[in-house]
Amino acid sequence: MHRDEADEGVHALHAVHAAPRLLGSLITSRVDGASVTIRVTEVEAYGGLGEDPGSHAYRRRTARNATMFGPPGHAYAYFTYGMHWMLNMVTQPEGTAGAVLIRAGQVVDGLGVASSRRPACTVERDLCRGPARLAAALGIDGACDGLNLCAKGGILELELASAAPEDVLTSARTGVAGEGASTPWRFFLPGEPTVSAYRAAATRERRARPPK
Repeated sequence: MHRDEADEGVHALHAVHAAPRLLGSLITSRVDGASVTIRVTEVEAYGGLGEDPGSHAYRRRTARNATMFGPPGHAYAYFTYGMHWMLNMVTQPEGTAGAVLIRAGQVVDGLGVASSRRPACTVERDLCRGPARLAAALGIDGACDGLNLCAKGGILELELASAAPEDVLTSARTGVAGEGASTPWRFFLPGEPTVSAYRAAATRERRARPPK
């Protein structure tokens, strides 16, 4: 994707406006020389400092979330639950945190490579159905953090859809608890079998302390 196309489409936009624009776009990974391309079917927007309680950047800038603060058009890859990588695209102006989580997609090229990275998956639609599965199929890890998604022929490359989708569904974000739980910043294409199932955040029961 050329830089002028990026500027017109998703650069320097608030994540909530950039997120639905990414639906239908293509993301190609060329990790370790193996190419996989997906069509994006589901995303979630995350805001910045003091704005979005569901965001990594809500309280402060840290070493972990630094990529969220820009520049826009770059990948924000982070490790979670001690086992999964997640892929985001930073969208807001440099210095203002905001990113779009790529939650699900359809493999349109490199099916064999994607399948080899997820050998336990026996159904094609499930290869990238959910952000951890998607990141695994694309070969995402910590080395991808900060890569320029708008660099033509890069390790990660975004090809923005020619037009915004006409029909987009929204819901609360999956697995977000607390004040940000009801924010309707999840966007997905209707009728797509690759879209992941919505799940509310799990509630943790506190164990009563035994009497002294």
